[in-house]
Amino acid sequence: MNIRPRTPGDLAACVEALAKVQAADRYPVDWPDDPGGWLTPDDLTEAWVAVEAGAVLGHVGLTGDAEVTRLFVTPAVRGRGLAARLLDTVRAAAGTPLKLEVSSEGGAAIAFYERSGWRRVGSTRADWLNAAGEPALLHHYVSP
Repeated sequence: MNIRPRTPGDLAACVEALAKVQAADRYPVDWPDDPGGWLTPDDLTEAWVAVEAGAVLGHVGLTGDAEVTRLFVTPAVRGRGLAARLLDTVRAAAGTPLKLEVSSEGGAAIAFYERSGWRRVGSTRADWLNAAGEPALLHHYVSP
């Protein structure tokens, strides 16, 4: 498994991997009209992909204000430490404490972050709706 900076040529494979994640986990909750654009928010400064045998199996981004974003690992390769390696890549590149937010519906993600030493520092309501049609509850974390 190789983790490397994402290139423009990776975007279609990233969208394909994201579709597998969305089918399994509803992440993102609603499939975006422009999934490539969703993976490339305006404040994105860097992004990385995990690639094996030419397939994108994981993705993570970093925003200008040191926030981890668009982190996902395809269901078929979970349990191999890939999410931790992606986070380590971001942490090494940022060289500063990181933050992230996760929906309260992301139980597995929350458990992973907390096992990894991330600390919840607050919660807010999002401007988008969760699966129940209510404003999503977002938990805010800082890196260890």
